[in-house]
Amino acid sequence: MPHTPVTDDTSAIAKGPAAEVSTAPFPTELGQLQVSENWVTLGFDQARPCLSSAVVNGGLVNATRWINLKVSGDQAEAAHCPTATVAALCQQQQWPEEPAPVAMMTAASMDSLRVRFAEVCGEQLAVLVTTGLANARRAGDRAEYRQLSDHCNEVGTINIAVVTSATLSTAVMAECMMTATEAKTAVLQKHGVISPVSGELATGTGTDSLAVFGGHGQQAAFAGKHTIFGEVLARLVIEGIDAAAYKAAPTIAKVAIS
Repeated sequence: MPHTPVTDDTSAIAKGPAAEVSTAPFPTELGQLQVSENWVTLGFDQARPCLSSAVVNGGLVNATRWINLKVSGDQAEAAHCPTATVAALCQQQQWPEEPAPVAMMTAASMDSLRVRFAEVCGEQLAVLVTTGLANARRAGDRAEYRQLSDHCNEVGTINIAVVTSATLSTAVMAECMMTATEAKTAVLQKHGVISPVSGELATGTGTDSLAVFGGHGQQAAFAGKHTIFGEVLARLVIEGIDAAAYKAAPTIAKVAIS
């Protein structure tokens, strides 16, 4: 019997401390991973360059923390005041607020968190993803929001963080975003996920977010489809979303690369 994709996207912001969830065997050199019922965070010992579409501290920044925060799909205050919402969470958990964390929001369940990592030429590469598919869309579908200043609710989002120990230039981080996005679309096409707007194959959801964090190791010159770095990145994204969408075990796993 085929699995049913995750579409349950209702909850509130976490009120308590992180749950006692095992994060083994996540490579500690990539950061300290903490998982709660309503958020997941990765803290770094030193600032990392990051290129992202995150709702809080997006763009090209240096960051010491990534946060993926679950909010309910109708939680307008969190959606319209994301910076204040994330700041309140940081105060609650006693995380440093400076430099500002790179933070995403989603209505997808944190139960959908899947982490896939691998070693590439002596450097670590990991993908962390949460997935909800209630908001599937195809690029080019007619948009519901018709003004440039309109805010979209975070319903059924695919949020992805790419973290590596390799040094990445800004151009390579941008290439990572391209490769990861293509890989995401490949998963949706594989499973025949359809946009309810156009009736065509979906290419993502309407509110996806993606962040790429570079490291301080060897320089990765490129991250496209002809390179081992790009190949492994795409495989990790595909395996991560595949497992996240259908809540397949394990939550965290190392992927063998031949």
